[in-house]
Amino acid sequence: QVQLVESGGGLVQAEGSLTLSCTVSGRTFSNYFVAWFRQAPGKEREFVAVINRSGSTTSTTYYADSVKGRCTISRDNAKSTVVLQMNRLKPMDTAVYYCAAVWYSVRWPPTSVQTYDYWGQGTQVTVSS
Repeated sequence: QVQLVESGGGLVQAEGSLTLSCTVSGRTFSNYFVAWFRQAPGKEREFVAVINRSGSTTSTTYYADSVKGRCTISRDNAKSTVVLQMNRLKPMDTAVYYCAAVWYSVRWPPTSVQTYDYWGQGTQVTVSS
């Protein structure tokens, strides 16, 4: 069983920064694709960013257009952690952010909610104007 725990959410002013962390336990962390999704009130859960499993020959990271250039996803296999660094935050970024993991994906990048088998409990990010 794989368990994911997010941390690092909070309240920040527009143009500020936040760092979200996702700690994964239970299996060989380096073998998993790990992604961040977010869900705003009344909206569907949407893809934010994904990082490939370690040692892959394809691209390492992929971002939604809405966060490209403002967010960076990275992984530390020694700590079984994936970090989402978010800069120049906007009120539209306000949402609950979820970490998700899957061992296998047919295609790259895996951006669909249905692709992922394991989810964290979410962490709230609120950006004030």
